[in-house]
Amino acid sequence: MDDFIINRNRNINRGFRKLEVWREAINFFVFVKKKLDATNGISFKVKAQIEDSSFSVHSNIAEGYGRRYLKESIQYNSIALASLAENYSQIYALLKAGIVESAWFDEFDSKHYSLENKLINYNKSQVKQLKEKFGWENDYIIKDILETYGDDDTE
Repeated sequence: MDDFIINRNRNINRGFRKLEVWREAINFFVFVKKKLDATNGISFKVKAQIEDSSFSVHSNIAEGYGRRYLKESIQYNSIALASLAENYSQIYALLKAGIVESAWFDEFDSKHYSLENKLINYNKSQVKQLKEKFGWENDYIIKDILETYGDDDTE
């Protein structure tokens, strides 16, 4: 059913539907939403914020794709990454408060990490395209920073 829906009525603006990162972001939202719906003890406001941050990820991937300009797509993918970071922080707070179980959090963390890395790599590939075609420079990945701090962004 999903493939039928995804593959019908194709046009240039709906190309994001073929992106694995977009599909994974949809599945991530569903995973988080099901847990929120099944969990008591979370205020409406907190549930809404968590739902919004996970919903924002796939929405921004699609919107960036629909902008049809690489620079804008990169910007929207960066917003999606920020929403993903926000979502992690929210869910981690629920774990620390004892509202979600550590086993569920571990599964969440694995799905989150996979999606995060796919989105980072998607953004990197778009930055590379801009650089190769137009000599565009961006601080998304700077060798000096990687050499100084490594791949890990810890302080």
